[in-house]
Amino acid sequence: MKFKLFAVAAVSAFALAACSPAETVATEPAVVEEVVAEPVVEEVVAPATIVDVAVGNPDFSTLVAAITAAGLGETLAGEGPFTVFAPTNAAFAALPAGALDSLLLPENKDQLTAILTYHVVPGMVMAADLPATATDVATVNGAMVSVVAAPEGATVNGAKITAADVAASNGVIHVIDTVLLP
Repeated sequence: MKFKLFAVAAVSAFALAACSPAETVATEPAVVEEVVAEPVVEEVVAPATIVDVAVGNPDFSTLVAAITAAGLGETLAGEGPFTVFAPTNAAFAALPAGALDSLLLPENKDQLTAILTYHVVPGMVMAADLPATATDVATVNGAMVSVVAAPEGATVNGAKITAADVAASNGVIHVIDTVLLP
């Protein structure tokens, strides 16, 4: 029994000695890594021009093809401001059979340009700015269109404006359901 007490006392003494503050353990200083945040680089995205908006909307693919064929892309992507009465693909499909194909031919570029510029008014005209009574407004091609914000809906030359105030960096688009012919 004395042996067991001696063994327990010896183990306890060693355990206490291991915890004693007199003994110091050399440790290496902690390495603190400085976390440096990566600079946030914001991509500067130029605001969408009228052409960019049209290209980004599948309902305007025929209009985009016509703008390209007429060589008006650079002009309509220019400074502006412009108000564009933009016919949808369905509006172009409603033209007489073969009319669109004929207009897209290189030899008909002047006629196509005249039709497309008939859809453009200089300046930015928002839907709230449309007159309550029919008013003639000069288009980029020089001919006049009649615009009105009637209670039954806004129109340009009788074509219904189905979506208004589609903003672009260089103007505004009003979607119409008919191709306007000068």
